[in-house]
Amino acid sequence: MVGTMSAAAVAVWLGSVVSILSRSHADRSVYPSAGVLFVHVLEREYFKGEFPPYPKAGDANSDPITFNTNLKGYPDRPGWLRYIQRTQHSDGVLYGSPTAENAGRPSVIEITAYNRRTFETARHNLVINIMGTEEFPLPYQAEFYIKNMNVEEMLASEVLGDFLGAVKNIWQPDRLNAINITSALDRGGRVPLPINNLKEGVYVMVGADVAFSSCLREVESPHNQQRCSQEMEPSISCDKKFRAQFDIDWCKISLVDINRVFPVYITRPEPGNGILPEFGLYDPPSETLMSRNYFSDFLITLAVPSAVAVVLLFILGYTMCCRREGFIQLVHHNSIQKSSKELRSMSKNREISWPLSTLPVFNPVSGEVVPPLHPDNYETTSMPLMQTQTNLQNQITIPQQRPSGDNYVMSTFRRLEVNGIPEERKVAEALNL
Repeated sequence: MVGTMSAAAVAVWLGSVVSILSRSHADRSVYPSAGVLFVHVLEREYFKGEFPPYPKAGDANSDPITFNTNLKGYPDRPGWLRYIQRTQHSDGVLYGSPTAENAGRPSVIEITAYNRRTFETARHNLVINIMGTEEFPLPYQAEFYIKNMNVEEMLASEVLGDFLGAVKNIWQPDRLNAINITSALDRGGRVPLPINNLKEGVYVMVGADVAFSSCLREVESPHNQQRCSQEMEPSISCDKKFRAQFDIDWCKISLVDINRVFPVYITRPEPGNGILPEFGLYDPPSETLMSRNYFSDFLITLAVPSAVAVVLLFILGYTMCCRREGFIQLVHHNSIQKSSKELRSMSKNREISWPLSTLPVFNPVSGEVVPPLHPDNYETTSMPLMQTQTNLQNQITIPQQRPSGDNYVMSTFRRLEVNGIPEERKVAEALNL
């Protein structure tokens, strides 16, 4: 394939190979001590030289770069090693406290830098050789909770140095070192609201070779313990040495003397050779398996509930029809139905006075009788119990005027009843005045 390529194409291909190989740098080794805080900063400036420069002048530092770290051959880092990068334009930090169990075994950490603008990558290896010494960890350990700091701010060398200096002033040890730093979010803390520049909080553990000072012991007094139980600030005499830069929650301070802590040994079984014991040859099932008959299951599923239903129905029919108690209940139910029908029929025949809106209307001009608003078969049970109009007399005389002349007609209505249903029949008499 190379023989068929032109000279320019070969030159470009070789240049790309050289460019890719130039990004594989030699491993970088560090030698942390077990029981001492390890901090390694992944500087963006260190990786920028491996990416093409930004085309615009003055924007060389604007490339967003992120990092991915993992133990070589594994998808994640060792358990004691943590990583944090707040934004794509800030440096990444590897930090943690190696233990004596990890001493003597080098750990190769693969660091992959991603340029989010050009999507190019660069890879470095960091070899961590943990040194085990008898001096560490120091026997007296104190853990402070700092409320106004984030973990990446506390990992800065100058900030951590200021804190250790303040602790040394109140403790006065010969040797003092930071053992571990943990974010409050890793301890179950809540993410702070983005207001008033609130911080996540950080736990800082330091160790010393001398016993705890009287200032650190003040938090153990009954008075301060009572104030802490009431969520009040305890009175600590040396708090003013921290207050200028570090806001410490003294109620969450932890003092541990490892000389008084008894180690717990866990017996582990001896590892085997990794070979399973002999169980004989594998005998797979036959290819010609007999089909299962589900007819009996079908009968059991339907026949049993059906038989139970038939028995219950027979017992219910015998109880209601053949037993004296059941027959009495049927007769009682039938009598209730008959009484209800009789009451309904009687309610239709009750005598009530019809309202004016139900009476026939006589037009004295045309002589036409307009039917009532309600027919004769109107159900009286729906009539209101209290009438809004007064009952009419047996006769009502209404004078009517003729179309011409001075003569008047007197129309007389007489109230009659037929079959218990009120009706109105007009009787007109012409009177000449």
